[in-house]
Amino acid sequence: MVVPVLSDNERYKLDGSDDALFYSEPRFVQHLDEGFRYRLTRLYRDRIPSCAVVLDLMSSWVSHLPDDQRYELVIGHGLNAQELQANPRLDRHWVQNLNLDQRLPLEDDSVDYTLIVAGWQYLQQPEAVAAELLRITRPKGQVICAFSNRMFFTKAPQIWTDGDDRDHLRYVAEVLMAQGWSQPELIAEETQRPGPLGWIGGKGDPFFAVIAGKPLPSVAL
Repeated sequence: MVVPVLSDNERYKLDGSDDALFYSEPRFVQHLDEGFRYRLTRLYRDRIPSCAVVLDLMSSWVSHLPDDQRYELVIGHGLNAQELQANPRLDRHWVQNLNLDQRLPLEDDSVDYTLIVAGWQYLQQPEAVAAELLRITRPKGQVICAFSNRMFFTKAPQIWTDGDDRDHLRYVAEVLMAQGWSQPELIAEETQRPGPLGWIGGKGDPFFAVIAGKPLPSVAL
């Protein structure tokens, strides 16, 4: 059962048109800077074993996984088929608008790690998505939700546009826990700006992550 967290007002976004239209043209660009991407890849290297089945939810033409690491299976989801087809890390993929349909076409307990990069901020029904992720995740599996302080403002719900970075961390954690995920680990770090400005202390895109695990099923005595 999905446990509501957001109000109707918090789900409102300025651009209410179909998200599929907004993402109809591929964007073969990096939305986050080098410092953020390096930290994200390092996190994946530290947390995800090679035997894992990985779901890259709300993906694009890159998955930020370590180039020298291979996994049992990497499944991709997104809104632009061309971007997903161009992603060399995906073994298979599908296109789906999660703001219209939250049911994921995956079996129960079939995924070890779900990755969401700069995507959660566009979900209008995050509770239903979090509940679905819990369904498809194996016990002790994890969801890793990473983001910075960037967004397409008109496509982000009010809960995101009205909050600051700390609010975003708390909000993602609250939604996950309400659906049955364990209390998340929260990461908030600065990154170094690429190039000469970074050598003298320049900061890059800040790095935030919420990491939650699926609890083991309770055993009746």
